[in-house]
Amino acid sequence: MLAQRLPAARGVFWLSAGFALYRRSPPLLTLLTMGYLLVVVAFGLIPLLGPFLLPLLLPTLTALVANGCRFLDVADGSRPPLPRALTSGLVEQQGALLRLGILHLAGTLAVLGIDTLIDGSGWAGLGLGESNEAVGLAHMLRLMLIASPLLLAFWFAPLLTAWDGVPAAKSLFFSFVAAWRNWRAFLAYGLAATLLGVFLPGLLLIVASLISKTLGDVISMALRMLLVLIFAPVLMASVYLSYRDVFHSPTAADV
Repeated sequence: MLAQRLPAARGVFWLSAGFALYRRSPPLLTLLTMGYLLVVVAFGLIPLLGPFLLPLLLPTLTALVANGCRFLDVADGSRPPLPRALTSGLVEQQGALLRLGILHLAGTLAVLGIDTLIDGSGWAGLGLGESNEAVGLAHMLRLMLIASPLLLAFWFAPLLTAWDGVPAAKSLFFSFVAAWRNWRAFLAYGLAATLLGVFLPGLLLIVASLISKTLGDVISMALRMLLVLIFAPVLMASVYLSYRDVFHSPTAADV
């Protein structure tokens, strides 16, 4: 697979284009995203087995949501029926997607294992032992750092496998190389997503809370709904758009 090298600004485009794609059919993209999140939550509630079963399904779930994004992205006249569009590649590549899920599980266990080994050295040396809040933040940042190669490897992998028929192990390699070649675009994407999804809502909530506790509560509820019903679908759409940009030449039909 030939991965294009894109400018940094393209990472911001993935978010803006994701919102434009969302506007074409908010109910469809919201429904698919909510279904994805509900499955994640449901498996997280299954004692013992849930966390091990979920990674097996994530590649298929990701491809399913991306199928919905591709359905919205194509011209109306060439769209297949929605049920067939949503299942495109899932049946044909179910074995490869399952193998990709197994690799996802192995990678997740490896990340947790590395994190456990590091945590075994204790936080006292970092001066974080006295603050649970500081430890929690540092732990989250450390996990993100450890898991970043895994995230890059699986970013494009489900779509490469489902749509292009790339074997599971090769799709991880191609995904990692493609993401690394476009680290500037991914950095811009991550910064823009953090700004829109974390810093701006947080700032708005702080200002509202300073004005009135009641106003703060109302803004907090409204922001949660916006993040789940709009921002999360936009992020899901941006995964599809990044794949389209990196592995397929952008066309005049770009949103």
